[in-house]
Amino acid sequence: MTPIVFLPGMMCDARLFAPQIAALSARHMVSVAPIGGFATMTELAQDVLQNAPPRFALAGLSMGGILAMEVARLAPERVAGLALMDTNPLAELEAVKAKRGPQIEMVRNGELRDVMRDQMIPHYLAESSDAATLELICEDMALALGDQVFINQSIALRDRPDQTETLKYFDNPALVLCGEQDRLCPVARHELMHELLPNSTLTVLPDAGHLPTLEQPQATTAALTTWLETL
Repeated sequence: MTPIVFLPGMMCDARLFAPQIAALSARHMVSVAPIGGFATMTELAQDVLQNAPPRFALAGLSMGGILAMEVARLAPERVAGLALMDTNPLAELEAVKAKRGPQIEMVRNGELRDVMRDQMIPHYLAESSDAATLELICEDMALALGDQVFINQSIALRDRPDQTETLKYFDNPALVLCGEQDRLCPVARHELMHELLPNSTLTVLPDAGHLPTLEQPQATTAALTTWLETL
């Protein structure tokens, strides 16, 4: 079976994919790549490729999806299939870029918890009875990764390239998935990726926001399983 490499979102770790890892690891070799050691998408992608199997399925959420596109740009022959979840193929908007510097300064001043709690996590989830639990997981992941990872990832996201051309030329099976209530990477971005990718399916999950792997774990796993069966 094709090995799977998961790429987590900004300030997230393997816990973001815990339900999927549990379900898929019986049939696949599953790994989660760290994505905080460098401050450019290209360096992060090179690190992923250096540590990944020779050929693998690649699934990324949010920043992980952005990084997955860079991996596919650098080495499309090694990526058997691509799952892009709650992500964005476009370069960063100037309005978003403008927020990065102040956030980085706050983190350098020891305010990582405040940045995550007040500016980041409130935008992640759909209205859900589990929101409090999931928000705590998000905060714990961020604090475990620490200040330098936040800074590196902020710079990498700020300076990322547009990947629309990459998607046009990636013709292996692709899954484009998102939560219907994702406010950070709305459904329209995923419709665009689906249109660009020659061999893709689009799945929009109700009652989920930016983190459907945790908000709707069974539906997300089902979509990933169907995609993996096409590889």
